[in-house]
Amino acid sequence: MLAVQTTQEEQSCGNRELEQLLLRVGQGDRDAFALLYERTRGAVYAMALSLLHDAHEAQDTAQDTFVRVWESAPAYRPQGSPMAWLLTIARNLAQTRLRRSGRQVELDEEAWNAIPTQAPGISPEDRQLLQAALAGLGAEERRIILLHAVAGLKHREIARLLERPLSTILSKYHRGLAKLRGLMKGECAQ
Repeated sequence: MLAVQTTQEEQSCGNRELEQLLLRVGQGDRDAFALLYERTRGAVYAMALSLLHDAHEAQDTAQDTFVRVWESAPAYRPQGSPMAWLLTIARNLAQTRLRRSGRQVELDEEAWNAIPTQAPGISPEDRQLLQAALAGLGAEERRIILLHAVAGLKHREIARLLERPLSTILSKYHRGLAKLRGLMKGECAQ
């Protein structure tokens, strides 16, 4: 119970920090923008990559997302999760890009390895194992797990972001975790 409470407090602290950074960015603070970028770029890129299935397109979309954040930050009003606000921008830009191109490219190992993971305490060997296991998940399961684990979004926020019922998000999250456990142990996930 204490570990869950600590994680919730850390997420709340992280949300307040992102909120303050966004408010400062809205006032034209370039240093705050640099910090915001550093703290959120991995999650924004992962969201774009999960939708576009192309590393170059995802990088372009992530860059466009931060341009849009810089332009839109003066209108930002704290309500809900600041990370959800950022990822909604990324999702909308990725969906626009998909509609324009009318194509999707399968995601390869190189693209997954390009995800800029900045999580402290993860060794390169553990990161490789995790990426290999994530590659064994379905696209939506992988997206939900990354949004929860990397971006720190709550399941309700993910449901709103992906425009899916909460029950579907929870089901796919738990199914994905079970598959991940099996893959991490080297078992065959069914």
